[in-house]
Amino acid sequence: MSLLIDVTGLLRRADIPHAVIGAAALAVHGVARATADLDLFALDPACLEQSLWSQLRSESAAVEIRHGDTLDPLAGVVRFESSDGDRVDLVVGRHAWQRELLDRALRTELRGAPVPVVRAADLVLLKLFAGGSQDAWDIDQLLDLDEGAAIVERVEAALPDLPDECAALWRRILEQREAST
Repeated sequence: MSLLIDVTGLLRRADIPHAVIGAAALAVHGVARATADLDLFALDPACLEQSLWSQLRSESAAVEIRHGDTLDPLAGVVRFESSDGDRVDLVVGRHAWQRELLDRALRTELRGAPVPVVRAADLVLLKLFAGGSQDAWDIDQLLDLDEGAAIVERVEAALPDLPDECAALWRRILEQREAST
């Protein structure tokens, strides 16, 4: 069994909503970007408790839990690494607007595991929130998809729920796209 199957199985049994984000979600939506790890997203603070992962630890996966402080935009991150080098990062959010993206996630199969994957517009919202240069590139690639206009519409509708710096990054991305056409 893969590490992804193990982690998502534990999350399902604990009734913790979660979804694939990052490069794997980009790939599901048609944007290829190489990466070795796989990222999941959840909101439940129980994800940051050692007891949730005790079974996985006993089956030879390393589990590292990092808690965010009060100023951190994340509640924390849980990193899983199997003995054969597979890695899964579980990003634990803390904002109310993020609940909806988990509710809207699409069901798919990835690496043999049935998993929810965030929709393209929701991936853009997460990447705006992260705010890095790689995130801006990823957003630009998602906007090049056939559904780019629909993504813009959904992001515009959700932006008021995000911090102001997300809206500023969004405007810069759209301005750069307009200037390059």
